[in-house]
Amino acid sequence: MFGQYRHSIDAKGRLIVPSKLREELGDSFFVAQAPDPCLTIYTKAEWQRVIDHFNSLPLTESRKLRYFFANVWQCEPDKQGRFLLPESLRNYAGLKQDVIFLGLAGRAEIWAAERYEAQEPEHLTPEAIEAALKELGF
Repeated sequence: MFGQYRHSIDAKGRLIVPSKLREELGDSFFVAQAPDPCLTIYTKAEWQRVIDHFNSLPLTESRKLRYFFANVWQCEPDKQGRFLLPESLRNYAGLKQDVIFLGLAGRAEIWAAERYEAQEPEHLTPEAIEAALKELGF
């Protein structure tokens, strides 16, 4: 998955999965709170990797993720590609109306459009991209 796609939340709290991401996300996916002020969308395969890693943790460590797992939602888009985004997740990410979907390889993110657009310019410079690629070994 890659790219960015602008959409709006409707009055019922539903979002449309961008058509470019529908096939990759499939008929069911998982939405969770992210470390940044946004939401992460996991495909079934990516979510299974999260679960497998979680299950390999000692109980004392796995407790740290209790609240993370308590706030994950499985979503199944309807025939129009719409899915309900629970109010608790919308509140966490500050999602009001306009949102931006970002494709991030095997997963995606949902950002409040104004929040993402405020941060993007500082990260979208040749110097910032070069530094990130270098730091990550590309």
